Amino acid sequence: MNYLSTRGHDHTGSNPAFTDILLEGLAPDGGLYLPESYPQIDAATLQSWACLSYADLAYEILSRFATDIDPVTLKSLCHKTYTADVYKHARAGEQAADITPVRVLGTEQGAPLALLGLSNGPTLAFKDMAMQFLGHVFEYALTKTGRTLNILGATSGDTGSAAEYAMRGKKGIKVFMLSPHGKMSAFQQAQMFSLQDENIYNIAMKGWFDDCQDVVKRVSEDLDFKRQYHIGAVNSINWGRIVAQVVYYFKGYLGTIAAAGANGKYTIGDPVDVCVPSGNFGNICAGHIARQMGLPLGKLIAATNENNVLDEFFRTGNYRVRKSAETLETTSPSMDISKASNFERFVFDLMGRDAAKTAALMQDVAKRGGFDLSATPEFAALGEHYGFASGASNHAHRMATVRDVAGRYGVVIDTHTADGVKVAREHIRAGVPMLVLETALPAKFAETIEQALNAPAPRPAGFEGLEDLPKRFDVMDASVAKMKAYIQERA
Repeated sequence: MNYLSTRGHDHTGSNPAFTDILLEGLAPDGGLYLPESYPQIDAATLQSWACLSYADLAYEILSRFATDIDPVTLKSLCHKTYTADVYKHARAGEQAADITPVRVLGTEQGAPLALLGLSNGPTLAFKDMAMQFLGHVFEYALTKTGRTLNILGATSGDTGSAAEYAMRGKKGIKVFMLSPHGKMSAFQQAQMFSLQDENIYNIAMKGWFDDCQDVVKRVSEDLDFKRQYHIGAVNSINWGRIVAQVVYYFKGYLGTIAAAGANGKYTIGDPVDVCVPSGNFGNICAGHIARQMGLPLGKLIAATNENNVLDEFFRTGNYRVRKSAETLETTSPSMDISKASNFERFVFDLMGRDAAKTAALMQDVAKRGGFDLSATPEFAALGEHYGFASGASNHAHRMATVRDVAGRYGVVIDTHTADGVKVAREHIRAGVPMLVLETALPAKFAETIEQALNAPAPRPAGFEGLEDLPKRFDVMDASVAKMKAYIQERA
């Protein structure tokens, strides 16, 4: 399996393999990597995967993309990553060995409403599902090549802690993580800033997540600097992140059919609709890829908060990036994003994989702040061919949904997952299971959860007193020059 850039770069005449792009992040032309084609999974193969463990399913899927990694090594990496010892924070009544348990909350509007548990890892967020694998595969690739890597990333809350916990102490790796100063929850800040590992650097950047992400992209676009200082990425611009997330769509689909299909009501091959809280489009992009591989998903529903750039696009065809002054601070802060940097991968597929068209649209984003596809056949294909739908949620919706799910089903969900449940309910089809992807455990947003329920958010064992630990971080203006100097001094 070889890879290409969404903007057409041919990697000096031949498209690279998985480990070639793993350590790069952005392609040299500023585009994002995708496989030359998506491997196809037929019904018989999907059926044969129904009883696999998460680690074995991960191997089956990742082996179709990482064809340059020895199969024995890749299987070992998967089994080293996906263990009950790592994903141990299951809710009461769930088995840690399931890694991503499916819980059917109940029947609403004539269909099962289910929750895919993705937050049992070390930082209590879905980002652990891919990041833990990246930590092991990065270390493997660096050891094999004798290289070092300086990871430069941006986070709105969860990516940063997941990356740092996956990379802490890893040989040959340093992490430089940018986050918007003062705009994460106290739990999120403490998870990142309390780490004292010498290879971890936290930079609280003045501005919003989009400002942090812009600095990361501009530093990465300086190819000389990137090569001299071995700059890599762990954000969803890194293909390794996306492909590892594809796995839980397959596991979630199979788990939903099994959990909702008592007495043969649902069988493998029947559609399952999936609602995904989404800000940067990385998580739902993995669902798009799973669907393109042949996974029988029905609707793919993007749930946004008040920063509804993606919802606006899927409703109107107009992709309009908001300026920093227009970005709203919300109680689902990990989605306070107004420029979906991973959206380009889907645009590439939507444009028939035409790199020139994709590059032109991305130039429109850079120059004019967006593009409008409302009058194009590509926009007409969004729902029919790609199965996309969307919706938005606000603070009042989140609070009401947290209260309702806790009261009706006895399950406490975080604010981002509440956005997902609210939007999912607007798209339920009678007879079609609806699966909502959990993004984090409620402890990460304890202040808002307590406001909603008048009771403390449940906190897994081992996180007591986290917010009181000593913190280590630097505050910086959103400056490319200052960020480069910071890396130069420490790389």
